[in-house]
Amino acid sequence: MKIVLTGGGTGGHFYPLIAITEAIHEIVGERRLVPPQIYYFAPAPYDDEALFENGIVFVKIPAGKMRRYKALSNTLHNILDLGLTALGFFEALLELFRMYPDIIISKGGYGSVPVVLAAKVIGIPIIIHESDSKPGRANLLASRFATRIGIAFEAAALAFPPKVRGNIALVGIPIRREVARPEVEGAKQELGLDQNAPTVLILGGSTGSARINETVLTALPDLVAFANVIHQTGKKEIESVKSTSSVILGKNPHAERYHPFAYLSAQSIRRAAGAADIIISRAGSTAIAELSLWKKPAILIPIPESLSHDQRTNAYAYAHTGAAEVLEEANMTPHVLVSEAKRITSNHALAQSMGQKGGSFMPGDAARLIAEEALRIALTHEEDPLPPQQSV
Repeated sequence: MKIVLTGGGTGGHFYPLIAITEAIHEIVGERRLVPPQIYYFAPAPYDDEALFENGIVFVKIPAGKMRRYKALSNTLHNILDLGLTALGFFEALLELFRMYPDIIISKGGYGSVPVVLAAKVIGIPIIIHESDSKPGRANLLASRFATRIGIAFEAAALAFPPKVRGNIALVGIPIRREVARPEVEGAKQELGLDQNAPTVLILGGSTGSARINETVLTALPDLVAFANVIHQTGKKEIESVKSTSSVILGKNPHAERYHPFAYLSAQSIRRAAGAADIIISRAGSTAIAELSLWKKPAILIPIPESLSHDQRTNAYAYAHTGAAEVLEEANMTPHVLVSEAKRITSNHALAQSMGQKGGSFMPGDAARLIAEEALRIALTHEEDPLPPQQSV
């Protein structure tokens, strides 16, 4: 059996595919099947270590981005990138024809477009998964010839063409096993936190957020006055944040409560989530799925719609349950950020209620559901292709 994974160039596309791969290995072991050969087709490997640990072979397939902002430079880049996508299509076509996999699992994003188009031409079954409440253009395109479509938000179903809605199933978001459950026992001791203060965990996305970092640094004296602060800054920002925070906190008696990290590994994020009393986060779909699993109250700061088509919609869909507050970036001042964090952490009943409401937001074990369906289609597609109207 051969399985091809594909997706765009972000952690939100990549790590759900890793979660699905983990579930595939788990099912194959349980049923004593011959382990499949698994490939990742994309412009870049994203995380070589994760690929190696899961036995995934990387195959480089070029792809061009489509920039949505109206500017002459973007128009020129879009024209050039169309050629790159065309090149990727022919390279994907040759690779798929050579190996002829049994199933394609796509997470969308620009990196998936050449692969799913080539798979359509050859006739390889495709499963796509859409994490956001507002589907991206790559998945809207792929949905027209996908065998199955998994979604995480109910609202996403209405955005797909009516003729494909019979293929759609609400499955949630695949989350890696190693980050699905927070490590509560001993987490504060391991991270060196003040046992007598609540803990605020700040996550700016896989690459960090300069805007959030700037606001947090300004708010630091007020934050550490009442709480521990675990701050994931992003690798590019860490040195600047460390040097600035050392000046801002200076001789502050609570300076040791501030803990900046460039990046939190899977083990570190489990400990940080276990220690956290509130989480301040961007509103990427994977981040929201993790918040739901962790059952922690949250303040969501979505990327503005001018830069991201999905985060604002995701944030309000999650906040509608009562699990989070939404703080628009335009309204994010240090005073407002501190006030909201303090208000929630000082009200135990409110914080507990928000966490419980978040815990019921995401359905099922998405990684397992998608893996089960992928294996079923892969095992049968040569002999008995499944009718497209069946759903996951």
